[in-house]
Amino acid sequence: MFMQFGFSAVLVLLAILLLSALRILREYERGVVFQLGRFWQVKGPGLIILIPGIQQMVRVDLRTVVLDVPPQDVITRDNVSVKVNAVLYFRVLDPQKAIIQVEDFLTATSQLAQTTLRAVLGKHELDELLAEREQLNMDIREVLDAQTDAWGIKVANVEIKHVDLNESMVRAIARQAEAERERRAKVIHAEGELQASEKLMQAAQMLGKEPGAMQLRYMQTLGSIAGDKSSTIVFPLPLDLLRGLVDKQR
Repeated sequence: MFMQFGFSAVLVLLAILLLSALRILREYERGVVFQLGRFWQVKGPGLIILIPGIQQMVRVDLRTVVLDVPPQDVITRDNVSVKVNAVLYFRVLDPQKAIIQVEDFLTATSQLAQTTLRAVLGKHELDELLAEREQLNMDIREVLDAQTDAWGIKVANVEIKHVDLNESMVRAIARQAEAERERRAKVIHAEGELQASEKLMQAAQMLGKEPGAMQLRYMQTLGSIAGDKSSTIVFPLPLDLLRGLVDKQR
């Protein structure tokens, strides 16, 4: 009976060891296996068998990670203080590097994204920060992708989400926009006056060359004024017309 009990215990122990040696990795997972503390190989997906006590495995998720970069205080090149936050999309390409080359690749990537965001945006002026987001996104992504390559990480995209300004800066930008609109309105008005004066000068030159045309225009103006019956009109007669009447009487 004692032997039967010992045999059963051995079977239970073997079953426990067998279960502890089995690992199942999903399609998007890989296992970085260490043997006696040294890197052995990357396994997965599917069923993985480990030697208990000798081999250990670290799971690595290969799916794209969406990392929210918290708001960062950025001082632009024109000395404007703003708060900027962004979202980062990256994934692990080399599980071995992601586990061996850095202690925690998620934390490391997050911290690197924060510092890179401040460094890149600090080289640009506020107007560029507001108007050229696509180019800034590309610049930040290129810097992050180059620095995380040693960790086996591929940065797919970076998107600046919000650029928050303080109230005084918002009012200053509103005044600047209003002044710009007034400047454009004045320029358009001045251009219109210039074009109108040029046309009037051309008309005066044409009328000056043809005296008959001047008299015809004069009569047309009188006709348009006479259409208003409520007005009393006093107008001078052309000297040429009076001279013609006097010559006829003689």
